[in-house]
Amino acid sequence: MIYENIEVYKDGIIGLIKMNRPEGRNALNAETIAEMEQAVEQWERHEGIKVIVFTGEGEKTFISDVDNNQLLTKTALKGLNANLSILCKKIEDSSKATIAAVNGNALGEGFELALACDIRIATENAVFGLLEINHSCIPGSGGIQRLARIIGKGRAIDFILTGDWICAEQAEQIGLVTSVVPPEELWETVVKKASKILVKGPLAVRLAKLVNHSALDTDIHSAVTLEKLGHSVLLGSEDKLEGMNAFLDK
Repeated sequence: MIYENIEVYKDGIIGLIKMNRPEGRNALNAETIAEMEQAVEQWERHEGIKVIVFTGEGEKTFISDVDNNQLLTKTALKGLNANLSILCKKIEDSSKATIAAVNGNALGEGFELALACDIRIATENAVFGLLEINHSCIPGSGGIQRLARIIGKGRAIDFILTGDWICAEQAEQIGLVTSVVPPEELWETVVKKASKILVKGPLAVRLAKLVNHSALDTDIHSAVTLEKLGHSVLLGSEDKLEGMNAFLDK
């Protein structure tokens, strides 16, 4: 498929989705969101792809906020039918591991997309912020909920009410990102992380994601029960048998 606003290509087990609108600061618009949704579905169907990676063209911007021209024309009805919210849910629910390779500014809706990924790795020059309050608005694609679950309610509401941004080092300190690296080491770090996931059983990866995401929305008893069920399913799987034999052979 031909894409106009993103680049989509395969690198081994990695399916890459790269924002490619440098002239527009890699800002999201309706057309780009639709293309990203199609690309996610493409890699979801691809049996050889184990990890989906999102990044941006250049070294200044990962993905920035929604295109200002489109923001001005948004209405309440368009907000309720937000396509980015659907895209973020597809990323979060993907059976593949997802990584945001944050190579610069991750602001507004770009930040919301990164929050929907399982893992975030950032370059030293990256910055993060939910800036919607500065436009007399709030995030609308799950950013508030996902941020609170990742860094805690107190820090998240500070972010949201002030419209401030933080640097990569601060993001790592509060657990928002797992690694901060020089720009020239970003892809190497992403590949190493993806390679670690590759050798794990695909069913275990999928169930780990399912338990992690679903359990946060339930009480502790239900969450532990869900975890136990996932564990039990894996005990009877070929993946577990193969993985244990490989471990014992070492």
